[in-house]
Amino acid sequence: MGSERGADPRAGRDATAARDAVASEFGAAVNMTPKELEDWLDTDESRSAGQRRNGGESTGHASGRRIVELMRAKRSDLSDQDYAHMNKVVGYVRRHLAQRPSGDVRDTRWRHSLMNWGHDPLK
Repeated sequence: MGSERGADPRAGRDATAARDAVASEFGAAVNMTPKELEDWLDTDESRSAGQRRNGGESTGHASGRRIVELMRAKRSDLSDQDYAHMNKVVGYVRRHLAQRPSGDVRDTRWRHSLMNWGHDPLK
C-alpha cells in the first residue's frame, strides 16, 4: 500500500517491468516482419483462415492488421490496450504451437491461422 504522500513508487517500476516482459514475449512469438505479415494478409489463404463472425473478417486476420500497427509503433506510444493485445497474441501463438498437427504443415489451416497472428511455424 502507498503512503499518504502518494502511490507506491514500486508500482511504476512493476508496470514498466510487466510491459517489458510482454514486449519481449511478443517479439519472440511474432517472427514475421511487418512487410511479410502485410503481404500474407493480402492473400486468399490468409482471408480463408480463422473464425468469422457474421461472415466478416476473421478474428486472426483483424489481429494481424493490428500486429502490423503495433510492430511499427514506437514503444512510448503503446497503450495498455496495445499491451493487452500483445499478450493475447503471445497466448494464441503458444496454444496453437502446442497443437501442431503431424506431417507436412506447409499448406494447412493451422499454419495459415498462426501466420495471421504473425507467426510462421516454418521459419
